[in-house]
This record gives sequence, structure tokens and C-alpha cells, in this order.
Amino acid sequence: MAAAARARVAHLLRQLQRAACQCPTHSHTYSQAPGLPASGKTTDYAFEMAVSNIRYGAGVTKEVGMDLQNMGAKNVCLMTDKNLSQLPPVQVVMDSLVKNGINFKVYDNVRVEPTDRSFMEAIEFAKKGAFDAYVAVGGGSTMDTCKAANLYASSPHSDFLDYVNAPIGKGKPVSVPLKPLIAVPTTSGTGSETTGVAIFDYEHLKVKTGIASRAIKPTLGLIDPLHTLHMPDRVVANSGFDVLCHALESYTALPYHMRSPCPSNPITRPAYQGSNPISDIWAIHALRIVAKYLKRAVRNPDDLEARSNMHLASAFAGIGFGNAGVHLCHGMSYPISGLVKTYKAKDYNVDHPLVPHGLSVVLTSPAVFSFTAQMSPERHLETAEILGADTHTARIPDAGPILADTLRKFLFDLDVDDGLASIGYSKADIPALVKGTLPQERVTKLAPRPQSEEDLSALFEASMKLY
Repeated sequence: MAAAARARVAHLLRQLQRAACQCPTHSHTYSQAPGLPASGKTTDYAFEMAVSNIRYGAGVTKEVGMDLQNMGAKNVCLMTDKNLSQLPPVQVVMDSLVKNGINFKVYDNVRVEPTDRSFMEAIEFAKKGAFDAYVAVGGGSTMDTCKAANLYASSPHSDFLDYVNAPIGKGKPVSVPLKPLIAVPTTSGTGSETTGVAIFDYEHLKVKTGIASRAIKPTLGLIDPLHTLHMPDRVVANSGFDVLCHALESYTALPYHMRSPCPSNPITRPAYQGSNPISDIWAIHALRIVAKYLKRAVRNPDDLEARSNMHLASAFAGIGFGNAGVHLCHGMSYPISGLVKTYKAKDYNVDHPLVPHGLSVVLTSPAVFSFTAQMSPERHLETAEILGADTHTARIPDAGPILADTLRKFLFDLDVDDGLASIGYSKADIPALVKGTLPQERVTKLAPRPQSEEDLSALFEASMKLY
């Protein structure tokens, strides 16, 4: 009798097991990510939002000394560039550090559009200083240089190429703890105060590349609109074009669930993951601000409302692209900046030829969005409408030309150079420009439409003249 009862109980338990819920919460045998077949999934199924803490307000920079005191910082590195070191934003930071008894050393040798060499000089300074916190005051060049200095000083035995994006570097994940970094942006473009990305020119190959890891994003971004009043109009325009392209590219990027490969471990999920529902909100909001305020901010240096809004738009777009990524405008911009011959942009006080980052990005935008529109025409039409196009009678196949024409008009109104030819490039340079774009796989793979070398050549050719 007892044996029969035991057999019946065992039979019931087997039936219960077979009927048990197989969802991840209740199944003890369930180890796959949702939707993952046993053979393994080739595209991602998740995205992650990572962003620095942000504080916004006119005059908020004067709180930086208190922040460092609250962090217990005893020995701080203040990074900036030679031009800014003489201007009020840096003075306000130094006054706050002194007032709050913070011991600090200044590194003002940041290069506008940094190179691997300029990164290494800053890294050497950081290693020797043994700092326990960092403050970066400046545009993207300063913030990116400071991120790199913090990373390599925290990982002193790493080779420089260890953390640099593949295929140029090894693209290793960052697993070392970094020191606190407070970023104080003085331009309204890069959004670098919110992102885990640091971009530089790799001189050996004459291309731009970078380091991308959530681990290097600033601890805090102090967004103080008073700093924007010191920007000349071309700096406002070119940094604004960076915001414009960050928003457009992240909104039209390959959707996150179509990006491959699917990471085997969360630490290898890239910072740039493809368009996603959260990044989309930030991108569209940033685009609306650009449409409303960029022209005003360029034309009137005293328009605090316009310049304040563009300062916020830079951070908004940074939150968007810092997690979704950018694609072809940025991928193609890196050789445009890296192969510059003699062009020196107006309003930039530098001793070397320079195509400002925002300009190098926006010059290809009409051609790029004409090319990508067939993959997500509704999104391209939506962005064209935000930028002022009448799309009520638009046909889906016209999405690319409509957005391209809208961008051309926008750039013409802001007195932008007439294409790549006007900054010193010709058809003869196209093979070198294409060659410089090919290593930018981290971003070009996020374009919604795959591109061949012939496609890239055609895009550069179409960008030689805009109007």
C-alpha cells in the first residue's frame, strides 16, 4: 500500500513538473534571454540607458568646489585649453576651488580636436599627479581628453590601444574603477558631459577614432548657460550642427533589436546600441530646440534664451546618441577632419589647420539622409517637418530628397561653406576619404542602410557641393 502511494505521488509530481510555468521567473531550468533560441540569438534583445548626473542653471559652475569637497577630493586635476584658461569659465572654477580649500593643478595643454599624442601628454600629466578627482572645463576636446586621462591613470599598466575602439585598437571592456570627473561644458554641441565616449585623431592612420565605454562617462555635468555667452558665432553654429546630427543620426539609426552581435555578457554590450524608445525621445526633443533656437543663438550673442536652450539641447542630444549611437555623418566626418590640408575655420584660435567637428559632420548630411531615407522614410519625413518642411502632401519615396533639401536650406541660411570643395577637398581625395571611413565600423554599422565602398564614394562626391 505504501509503495503504491509513493508511486502515485511521484506520478503527480512529474505531471506538475511538466505543467509548470516555463517563464524566466518560475522556471529553475530557464537560462536563456527572452526570445533566445537554444542555438543562440544573432541580434540583441535589450538596450541599456547610461547617462551622467546633470545639473543645469545659470551660475551653477560656482558649486564645483563644494561638489569636490562633498566627494572628499584632496588633489584635483583641472583640465582646459590655452584659450579658455584666460576666460571667465575657468576663472569661476578656480575661484570655487580656492574658496572651498581644494588643492588642484591646472593642465591647459588640451588640443582642440585632440590626437593620440595630445591624449598621451595629458595621460602622462595625470599619472604623475596621482589625482583623486578631475574637472574638465571646455568643449568636447577638453572633456574627451580628461576622460582618457582619468581612464589610463586609473589603469596605469594598460597599453594605449587596449581601450581604443576596434578595429584600430583592441576595444577591451573597462573593468577598473575610475576617479570622479566633473565636466563643465563651455560649448553647445558635443554632449560629452553626458556620454562615455572620447574621440581623437589617430595620427598614424590620419583618421579619427575613440574610446567608448559607459565606465568613462563623467560623474557630473555642470551645464551653465552663462558660459555660452563667450562663444563666437561660428563656434555656436558648428557646435549646433553637431547637436543637429546627433539628433538626426540617433533617431534614424538601426533599431537596437536589429544590431548584431547579441552580447554574451552585459559588459560587452556597446555604448552605441542603435535607436531605442528612450533615446528617441531625447533626440526628437533636441531637434525641436535646434529648429527653434539655433539660428537665433548664432545671430545674436546676447540672446541668453536661445543660447541657454542650445546648451540644454546639446545635453539632450547627448543622452540620446550616447546610448543609441550615430552613423554615417559621423563615420564620414572623421577622415574629413583628419585629412584636412590648409583649411582654418573662422573664429577658432588655433595654430593648425582645422575643420571643426560639427562642420565636418553636417557637410555630408544632405547626401547621407537622402541615402538612408528608404529604410525609415516616416522618421526622415518627421524630422524634415520639425526642421520646417511642409510634408502634408509628401509621398513616402520623397522622404530623402525632402529632408536633404530642408537641411541644405538650413545650412544656407546659416552661411555654411558650400560643401567639401569649399574646405579644400576635390574628387581626387575621395579614395582617401573612403579609406578613412572604413575603420569607423562602430558607427557606420549603425546606419539603417548598409553601404559599400562605392556607396561611400558617391556620398562624398555628392557632398562636394551643397547649393
